[in-house]
Amino acid sequence: MPKYKPHRVSPDSAAPADRRQRRSADIRERLFRAALNLFAEKGFTETTVKDITNAADVGKGTFFNYFPSKDHILLAFGEMQLGKLQEAVNHARSSNEPMPQFLRGLGVRMTQEPTRNPEIIRALLQAYLSTSQVREAMIDLQTRVHALHTQMIQLGQERGEIRSDLPASDIAHVFRQTIFGTLLIWSLYGDATLHARIENAFSVLWSGLTPRSKNESAPTSSSSSGSAEPRK
Repeated sequence: MPKYKPHRVSPDSAAPADRRQRRSADIRERLFRAALNLFAEKGFTETTVKDITNAADVGKGTFFNYFPSKDHILLAFGEMQLGKLQEAVNHARSSNEPMPQFLRGLGVRMTQEPTRNPEIIRALLQAYLSTSQVREAMIDLQTRVHALHTQMIQLGQERGEIRSDLPASDIAHVFRQTIFGTLLIWSLYGDATLHARIENAFSVLWSGLTPRSKNESAPTSSSSSGSAEPRK
């Protein structure tokens, strides 16, 4: 059997391929950004694929070369948010920033534009009620988000900054539900109180995350911090 020889790409042939890849990445990014802008302006349901391709200045058929459906734009958005979260976890591991300060800042960081738009949040919620394919992908995305949140909580426990009498996974669930619930309630109003709501929700949550003394037992119930109203 002849020995396999890897194909070597000459610089001359590699250049066109690089240009094609850059052009493809540029078109995908244009479609993605155009879609998010339209979701924010018109709403997810009212936005059509034709609207998106017109805004991105590409042919309608081009859209399906990059996204199987309009709903998959939301999956791409979720992956973008997941990338931000991964960067945050990496930063937490390499820095000495106190965990309370880090987690409080995380809520603000993850709700920068374009997340700071109620239509985008409502569109994400709709994705969980979309086709089974999209719904399963969104659930998988949430599983990975939870894994990263668990890593952050474990780091706080190792530093003695977060209570260790509860599993990190359970605390991560509460943290995620608090942020997600706050976003849900805020999206119904769509006003300028998002960061105030997150700050208030986190303040209530943190009172339950602080380390416990040996004689202090866990509370039997918790308040619904996701619906906390901002202070006037």
